[in-house]
Amino acid sequence: MRIGIVDADLIARDNHKFPNLACEKLAGYWRDNGADVSLLADYDWHADDYDTVYVSKVFTDTDVPDWVLQDNRIQKGGTGFFFDRAPNLPAEIEHHMPDYHLYDAWIDRQVELEREKKARLGKPFSEASFRRQYREYTDYSIGFLTRGCFRKCGFCVNRKYNHVFAHSALSEFYDAGRKSICLLDDNFLGAKNWRPMLEELIATGKRFKFKQGLDERVLTDEKCRILFSAKYDGDFTFAFDNVSDYELIQNKLEMIRRHTDTRYIKFYVLVGYAGTDADDIANAFKRIALLMQYKCMPYIMRYQDKDGAPWQQSEYRSMYIQLARWCNQPTMFRKTSFREFCTYFQDHAKTDRICAAYRAMLDFEAKHPEIAAKYYDLKL
Repeated sequence: MRIGIVDADLIARDNHKFPNLACEKLAGYWRDNGADVSLLADYDWHADDYDTVYVSKVFTDTDVPDWVLQDNRIQKGGTGFFFDRAPNLPAEIEHHMPDYHLYDAWIDRQVELEREKKARLGKPFSEASFRRQYREYTDYSIGFLTRGCFRKCGFCVNRKYNHVFAHSALSEFYDAGRKSICLLDDNFLGAKNWRPMLEELIATGKRFKFKQGLDERVLTDEKCRILFSAKYDGDFTFAFDNVSDYELIQNKLEMIRRHTDTRYIKFYVLVGYAGTDADDIANAFKRIALLMQYKCMPYIMRYQDKDGAPWQQSEYRSMYIQLARWCNQPTMFRKTSFREFCTYFQDHAKTDRICAAYRAMLDFEAKHPEIAAKYYDLKL
């Protein structure tokens, strides 16, 4: 039996560096059932050559050829196709150990292509350094301990359930030979049995992280004590989606800093959802300013749904871009205010024309000087 598996995001998106877990589970299930499984890294194939072809995508704006969409023999899945109505994998596949080697040959090919490119340019090539960008393919056990969330946020694809529930045992996806663990849970800290699951993660001795972030609104001193003493992988990540949560978030930031004053804490800051006007820009700055007070790093998330990204049609489109550039480059954010960030690019412009960053800053300041005066010069 021949099975073809297509990770559509891998093909269509530049610099996509995270494996598709559904694809790995499909590969694991079919290989263990004797099938010949291939990762199809392009669209140069025919459905007739396989007994079944699966195409999965996570992002709605990932392009897939029309002939794939129109061929009913090809099975399609993932939030990229169905948004918040994506069908579940069959239980026997959903709870199967992922095939963590599905992408190995593809990664090896990227290494060789880069080696050849550097040779043509006469530049040195470090294979170990180049491979580090694929570490989430090669170094992590990946899975869900819980599924679901009770928040039902309108901007989120995880609206299928109205509560958090245990989904799978750690043993279903844990490979002791891998360096680290990556959890994709929607709202882990909202689960009733969060503590034994967290303690099991800690007991592995492996570094672990929650890729989707954690819900700081349900933090308690007990959760903070256990979480911040764990062997965590990278920054702790939370979300500050609504400025209406300002006081609650401030209280939780106080709690976080009682338990750790040295850990890097990152917050996703959603913009372009409640609106795309000057108030939305101001609300973004207000949240960023609060995070600065507690030495936390903002990461701007520009809202996009299955139909597009409203901020792209805003008169402040360029401001959304510059806010994201400033906040989402930690090195720059730690060293510069927003005004200094935009001025830096003007000072280093290669032409006499005003650069996009400086123009966005000046135009917004001219229309809304009170917002600029309040936030432009704040610094971490």
